[in-house]
Amino acid sequence: MPKLVDHEVRRREITAAVRRVIVGGGLEAVTFQSVAAEAGISVRLVQYYFGTKKEFLLATHRSVMDAAGVRFLQRWTSLGENPEPRAAIRAVLNEVLPLDDRRTEEAVVLGAFNTAAITGLGITSEETLAAPRALVMLVAQQLKRTPEATATPDLDAELIGAAVGGIAQGTLAGYCTREGAVELLDHLLDRVMGTQPSG
Repeated sequence: MPKLVDHEVRRREITAAVRRVIVGGGLEAVTFQSVAAEAGISVRLVQYYFGTKKEFLLATHRSVMDAAGVRFLQRWTSLGENPEPRAAIRAVLNEVLPLDDRRTEEAVVLGAFNTAAITGLGITSEETLAAPRALVMLVAQQLKRTPEATATPDLDAELIGAAVGGIAQGTLAGYCTREGAVELLDHLLDRVMGTQPSG
């Protein structure tokens, strides 16, 4: 009897292989051949699941954002029913920083997509900006819950989003350590929302 294949599992295996290829050599290293070799399957099978290179690249981007979204939700839920705004913002933004191997891989992959959007490698920023925009919107919502902290919550949320992206990429490049990245995030939130009371 032929073995039944779970198509969604196979698609995830392929996008996981794409992620590994990107981490090893950037977006330019991604081809049907390199992905097939990394996944241990035939080129024809990759083409069966993804008709074009752009298809599996965008599916890979979605897979990274989906994984991060699951962690965001878990962190959010762990804070309780009505989390304090700063704690909520900090918890979610910590999931963007490359503080462990999994988040480091994700940051490398997302950085490659950002570079592709800038350099015109077939991926546009409009195809990859939905998640960052949602993150900025979430931060703005939390800032609006503490109006005494900032008079310009939407602008400050944009600033926080841009700064955290920079901190993440700087950490990857060795500009600061993982511990330093968390310290920079806390300092940023202090500057925008006020210093945390000690004790």
